[in-house]
Amino acid sequence: MAYKTVNPYNNEVVKEYPNATEDQLQEALATGHDLYKTMRKQPISERAKILHNVAAKLREHSDELAKACTVDMGKLYRESKGEVELVAIIADWFADHGEDLLKSEKIDTIATGEAGIRHQSTGVIMMVEPWNFPYYQIMRVFAPNFMVGNPMILKHAANTPTSAQMFADVVAEAGAPKGSLTNLFLSYDQVTEAIEDPRVQGVALTGSERGGTAVAGAAGKNLKKNTMELGGMDPFVVLGDADMDAVNDIAWRARLYNCGQVCTSSKRFIVMDNVYDEFLDSLKKHFAAVKPGDPMDPATTLAPMNTEKAKNKLQSQLDDAIAHGAKVAYGNEHIDLPGQFFMPTILTDIDKDNPAFKTELFGPIASVYKVHSEQEAIDIANDSPYGLGGIVFSGDADHGAEVAGQIETGMVFVNNFMATLPELPFGGVKLSGYGREMSHIGQMAFVNEQLIVKTDKPDLGNLAGGLVATDPE
Repeated sequence: MAYKTVNPYNNEVVKEYPNATEDQLQEALATGHDLYKTMRKQPISERAKILHNVAAKLREHSDELAKACTVDMGKLYRESKGEVELVAIIADWFADHGEDLLKSEKIDTIATGEAGIRHQSTGVIMMVEPWNFPYYQIMRVFAPNFMVGNPMILKHAANTPTSAQMFADVVAEAGAPKGSLTNLFLSYDQVTEAIEDPRVQGVALTGSERGGTAVAGAAGKNLKKNTMELGGMDPFVVLGDADMDAVNDIAWRARLYNCGQVCTSSKRFIVMDNVYDEFLDSLKKHFAAVKPGDPMDPATTLAPMNTEKAKNKLQSQLDDAIAHGAKVAYGNEHIDLPGQFFMPTILTDIDKDNPAFKTELFGPIASVYKVHSEQEAIDIANDSPYGLGGIVFSGDADHGAEVAGQIETGMVFVNNFMATLPELPFGGVKLSGYGREMSHIGQMAFVNEQLIVKTDKPDLGNLAGGLVATDPE
């Protein structure tokens, strides 16, 4: 695996990074484990101050961080700036709320004495993160685990090494102890080696189903707790009474944000027949209006895809979908620029035998389905191996929420764009993975919920759990 920054706008090789050595991995494990033992005795409030400083440093370095992100993977510069601000918001939120979320809980019990749960750190966490949101993906794991006192080792994507190292450098500059977050350019074999090490007590992965299967397999084999945030084929359901002005304004953005390279991007538009034609015409107009170009230019509205490999894979999937009967309502033409640009494309008439019906298209391709009833819309939405997020538009928000509750995903937004904020849990079901990041749920992802029952004197005649004290005589 070659870690290098290749600018997807002009194909320039910007910088290459050497793979981590065995000595570097062992040093990171040892440093992290030692820090874990230290942080177990440290007041959480001390880490909160450091995490607030991380947020401040992220904002201080916002311009350079955003530029690195754009050069690494091609994201529009304004979107990169937004990502940096989002991760600062996440850091501040966990710094503000982490101590309260981790406070001890009392339990009402018939057991003699007082019972309670203490939320403790568990040890080093191995993070495996993707390229599409280089900073956000790290922060979703880093902020809650730093607050609880779990040191982390980061293996980031091979095409975003500059972003990964800059994030780790900002954490260090903010005053976090060495070992809090160690970025290493690891091979897959080294990731498995780290997971097998007894000093590592948890694994967090965001990525592909293939990567998740491999990492979860290694974690399971070694009885390590893990969280998986994998792919998605998120439905965007448009009911017959929806506000079409709002739908048409949001739909194209929901598909083309970050060039469509988002796990929670709306990939399947499921539209009632009475508004289908209007929806399709509007989507075509918005797709046709985008302007490809330099992602650093404020005038650019379509960024390149992250790599040539990703673009070629998407084109192959599109060709396969067409070969199996899908119709191109718009797009599938070459963009005459040197970078990894992919023309936004709309597919219709995708039947259940088409590979595109159940395959995630990770890029600017929208699949549009016409339905004739709400139940049909729900059935198509659920006829997917994935279950990450979704959107429902309805003229009645309460009814929209009722429909949303019937969709098999981890998250659904009614009459709104998908949003991510630190107080909202993030995660899915089915092949989209398991576990949740962010919110109070994410704070507890890698926590030892230790039960402690204390009493001044045991009552041998009142043992809980059905046990009966036996007279020693």
